[in-house]
Amino acid sequence: MRQATVTWLSATDPPHAFPPVEQALREPDGLLAAGGDLSLARLLAAYRRGIFPWYEDGQPLLWWSPDPRCVFLPGDFHVARSLARDLRRSAAEVHFNCDFDAVIRACAAPRQYHQDTWITPAMLAAYNALHEAGWAHSIEIRSSGELIGGMYGLAIGRAFFGESMFSARTNASKFALLAVSRLLDDGTLGLLDCQLRSPHLLSLGASMIPRGDFTARLDSLCEPLAIFGNWPATPLSVAQLLE
Repeated sequence: MRQATVTWLSATDPPHAFPPVEQALREPDGLLAAGGDLSLARLLAAYRRGIFPWYEDGQPLLWWSPDPRCVFLPGDFHVARSLARDLRRSAAEVHFNCDFDAVIRACAAPRQYHQDTWITPAMLAAYNALHEAGWAHSIEIRSSGELIGGMYGLAIGRAFFGESMFSARTNASKFALLAVSRLLDDGTLGLLDCQLRSPHLLSLGASMIPRGDFTARLDSLCEPLAIFGNWPATPLSVAQLLE
């Protein structure tokens, strides 16, 4: 039996020079390639194929495509009674792309339960460059102007690839996730990728789909390879997310 191996990329390889995702390892689940770089062209080529970078300082750049894939599809997000109550009571607002750098830095900050971060300085620079080019986006929850939660990710066509989220107050990251899910429900977006499963995401309604199904959906949602420009033009009150 041929032993599974990881493909090594160099920075001089073409941006699309990834092996087929079916060659990803089973253990660790989804590890596909190492090396390369975080150039805009390579990142776009990776996400379009269902591949994302994930590594820590001191590791080589690692590329992943796990199977199955954790996603939200239209109608998936479950608004529990307690969350609906908090939405009605909150005076917070949802803003879009007002301070991407602040959101990604908040996501990179040490957590109470985990001091390390995979959002390295190189990742910070790469995703800020993606934002400046129109591909990466932030969803921000603000209360009296203060950033209290949010998430960021990459949008290609009608697919949104969620990268990370944070909460400085109870449920603030859920508010951001719900804001994106509402764009699924009205048909503006077709899929929200969460990459890896977690009990938290599954409790909110995320589902696990086979990698083949996931990449087939990308084939239609990401064509044409276009910047997503349909974010609400003005802030929303979080209570509006219940409408």
